[in-house]
Order: sequence, then C-alpha cells, then structure tokens
Amino acid sequence: MSLISYRSFLRGFASATLLLASGAVSAQTTQGPGDDREGYERADYQTNSASLMSRRGIEADLLAVIASPPLGLPPVPIPADNPVTAEKVQLGRKLFFDRRLSANNTVSCAMCHIAEQGFSQNELRLPVGIEGKSVRRNAPTIYNTAYLDRLFHDGREISLENQVWAPLLADNEMGNVSIGVVIERIRSLDDYVEQFANAFDRGPDMQTIGMALASYERVLVSGDSPFDRWFYGGNVDALSQSAQRGFEVFRSKGRCVGCHSVTQEFALFSDGQFHNTGVGYFATMRPDDEQLEVPLAPGRIERVESDLTRTTGTENFRDLGRYEVTGLPDDRWKYRTPTLRNVALTAPYMHDGSLPTLRAVVLFYNRGGVPNEVLDPLIAPLGLNDRDIDDLLAFLRSLTGSNADALVSDAHAAPIGGS
Repeated sequence: MSLISYRSFLRGFASATLLLASGAVSAQTTQGPGDDREGYERADYQTNSASLMSRRGIEADLLAVIASPPLGLPPVPIPADNPVTAEKVQLGRKLFFDRRLSANNTVSCAMCHIAEQGFSQNELRLPVGIEGKSVRRNAPTIYNTAYLDRLFHDGREISLENQVWAPLLADNEMGNVSIGVVIERIRSLDDYVEQFANAFDRGPDMQTIGMALASYERVLVSGDSPFDRWFYGGNVDALSQSAQRGFEVFRSKGRCVGCHSVTQEFALFSDGQFHNTGVGYFATMRPDDEQLEVPLAPGRIERVESDLTRTTGTENFRDLGRYEVTGLPDDRWKYRTPTLRNVALTAPYMHDGSLPTLRAVVLFYNRGGVPNEVLDPLIAPLGLNDRDIDDLLAFLRSLTGSNADALVSDAHAAPIGGS
C-alpha cells in the first residue's frame, strides 16, 4: 500500500478517532466510556454518563489468580524478590488511583489506564498528561502485563517494578522532576504510613513504591473468555459458529497466529517480539507541511499543520519504535506485539492509536500494511473476503475475559487520594 492510499484509508476513519464505534466494546454497561456523547453538539444535549454513585464498586479477590489462573492462561510469573501479598496489592491499588503522585496533584496512573475502558483509553488516540501535554504513544492495556518480559511499546523496560517509574518521571505524563521528589511526597502523606509499614515493614522508597504498584498491576489478569471455554474447556456451545470460523481464519488464511501466539496449553495471544507493520513508517514519512484532521470534540474536527502537533510535547510523527532502544537500523518502526485478550475493550489500536476500530485493524492487515524497506516478512496482503473479515471480528470479540467486569468494579472501589 502506498503512503497516499494509506493516508486516504486513515482519513476514512478520522471521525471515529475519539469515539468507540458500535460493537467495539462489550455490551456490558460497566465497560466503555462513561458518556456515549450521542448528539453532544446539540444545545438540548443531556448527558448519558453514569452518576458517581453508580460507579461505586465492590472489591474483588485479586489474589485468586495467583493460586488459580483463569482458563486459557499459564501460572502468573512472580519474581522471587517481590512475592505478591494482599497488603502490597491494596497499597499498589491506592497508589495507582492517587493524583497526588503527580507533580501538581492532577494526574494518576488510572487517568491513562481507565478500568472501564480496558485499562487503556478509548476516547483519545494519545492520552493527555500533566498540564495538557500529549503523551507520545497510545495507552496500552495493563491487563495481563504480568506475563510480559518487555514493557512499553518499544520494550525498553524489563520488569513492572522498573516500569512504574517512567510515567512518574515523564514530563508529559506525571511530571515529577526526580525519584526523590516522589518519595518525599508519599512520605509526607499520613494515610500511607501504616500501609507501607504493613506491606514492607518500612516506609516509601524507590524499591517499595515500585514493588507496590507492580503488585497491583501483576494481578490484573483476565482470561476465561468464551474462546477459552470453547478451545480449552471443551464447551462446544461457548463460541458462535462465526467465531469458530474466525479462529480458523486467524490460524490459517489470516496468518495472525504468527505473531499472536496460541498453544494447546494456553494463549497469551502475543509472541512478545517486535514487528514493523508499516504504521510507524507511514507516520515518520508523513510530509512536515501536511495538514492533519484533528478531532477536538465529538463532531468537531479541525485541520492543522502537522508540525503544530509536535509543539505539544509529542514527537509521535518521528517515532522510530524499537530502534530508539537498540540503535539497530533493522529495528526501525518495530513495536511489541500486543495481546489480543480483551481487545474488544481497548480501542483505538496500534502504538499510535491511529486505527479506531477492530474492523479498521483487520482491513489494514488485509491490505498488507504499509510496504517499506524493513517491513516484517509476515506482513503481506491476506485476500480475506467479507465473510472472513466478519468471522475474524467475531473471534476477536470472543476474547473478553469473564472477570473483566469484576476487575472494573474492584477499581471503582479503590480509595482515591486521601480517602
């Protein structure tokens, strides 16, 4: 596909980049944006958002996945130097939702990784960090990050304990100028004194803060989807005929399983490796003077010069992916294969959020990505027909874990700030 045709392809979806398309998330009311924004531009608009009272949740047994992982998933890897305990998970959950961890008390981890939006963010292609600065890449889901040995889209971190510090210190995310500043701030908050003592027998420091946040993220494990109950559980009625056909497309004609791996014992739906699909290449090669369509609000799209986007603190149009970590030319525009579990909940897609719906993703791969000199050899036109595409989408939508609602409810029960 040429740059011009791919550009036209993306523009066809421009109006959907802020809103989830119909069917992109679970029909369950606890999932997705809190306000569907239908008719948002009208003077007589009345919000459809859930009331704050209705968002009160019920705590879940988050540690249950350690003893018994959900169907379709292997045992959760636990580092020897940070065994998971209830005290650590409770402390990590509180830290995750606490805006006081940011430089000006306005941004928490949970504001980019929104529980009811697949612990990602459905409404913006790129999240907004401190002082309105645009974050460089799409917010990845933190479902099942326990199984990753490379974190972030470019794989620059190797453990959850280390990873948590990057957003805390990024000047366009939580904006703290140093590790010491974060430690001092948490030490000054009386409501954390007892929790750190119970979890670690000592106060907040670089190690204990990282270990607590990692412990919460590590138990956000989701499986036992309709696909799992059919494929691993032997329940022949758990999956529709269309989704069953879609799995065959996934394994054969679609060649998806080459990167989104499935074994007879479990399915992580990711090989953990890095691949160039052409998305990053296209963004990098975009002309500097090209005008872009930028959704400012539902129903409001403005055209701006592309270089204006780079003045907001994000250099996403010059994002070289894995190359920025390794310096190897062949790693240009490579990004880590994301899991497909709960993928129906986590739109928009790709490392830059440029594809707003699952259908857009399937069409992109069906066209063979964007050709370039280091395009992954697995990427090529697929020749899927309309029925293949519909069946593949049915399969992808069958990958939502049975405990997704319970994890959202637990998140809504989390204490906020000093509460």
